[in-house]
Amino acid sequence: MTSRTGEEHSKFIDVNDIRSARDRIAPFIKRTHLERSESLSSHIGTNIFVKYELFQRTGSFKVRGAFNKMLSMTEDERSRGVVAVSGGNHAQAVAYAANTLGVSAVILMPENTPQVYVDATRGYGAAVDLRPSIAEAFAAVETYQDKGMAFVHPFDDPLVMAGQGTLGLEILEDVPDATDVIVSIGGGGLAAGVAVAVKASNPGVRVFGVETEGADAMSQALAAGHPIQLPAITSIAKTLGAPSVSEATLAMVKENFESVTVVSDREAVEAMTFILERLKVITEPAASCTLAAAEKLRSNFGSDGSVVLILCGGNTGVDDLCRYFRDFS
Repeated sequence: MTSRTGEEHSKFIDVNDIRSARDRIAPFIKRTHLERSESLSSHIGTNIFVKYELFQRTGSFKVRGAFNKMLSMTEDERSRGVVAVSGGNHAQAVAYAANTLGVSAVILMPENTPQVYVDATRGYGAAVDLRPSIAEAFAAVETYQDKGMAFVHPFDDPLVMAGQGTLGLEILEDVPDATDVIVSIGGGGLAAGVAVAVKASNPGVRVFGVETEGADAMSQALAAGHPIQLPAITSIAKTLGAPSVSEATLAMVKENFESVTVVSDREAVEAMTFILERLKVITEPAASCTLAAAEKLRSNFGSDGSVVLILCGGNTGVDDLCRYFRDFS
């Protein structure tokens, strides 16, 4: 895959969009902690830094994009409310941002969404409309748009991508000599935004993506040369469960990424266990899979490298955690 250099603009978003987003959303989000992990560094054989985005408001990076989208809307648009589709973190982010800004929100969610996500979304004040599948949830968006509500897409929106990309600016400010970044891919909005941000700061940084088996829409799209529709999301990493990526996110991954690694649910849970024991934090499989990918990619990293793992979310319920350990122990 080829990489852009310096401040060269992407046809979708550029670093100036991301910098504007950072200014816009700064009053509403946390700048999350990033530090070197001695345990993970010894484990992988290079310098491993951890971006603790799981401590972001609502427990994931998603509020960055949600706030940037809604703060960019007109007062008239906000007065008519917003609708979103999500099986987890985007739902909570849109609900929280809407509540904070005084905007009504409806979240379309698949019926197999973990109850912890449904309860949290309602707790932030949004109405939840459960549909049989994520594909049917997306199909129902038009019904709400016909009522005048604005769609806050989970990834295929330049404003959402730019908001997520603010995380990448923080990484290079905190680790200016970073050599590599490993980021999870669901629909690709976080991945695309982070890649644009870090490569604008340092074109030499290599960006690696990771998905889990059964939620690997980006890997399949790369193989096919175009977005494909997954028939179902079978991975436990439900927050990576986009049924397809978009033309925009696919193009940006092709342009900016070294590769996309696919790991198994078992490998994600094993990495989650290691992170819990060593870093004392509970991640989602969608976040712990970055460590599983680092284990597979370790031959790419020199002993003097500086590799950043993005722990993008931590919304794992106790019931789900116990089930993961039971099923994969």
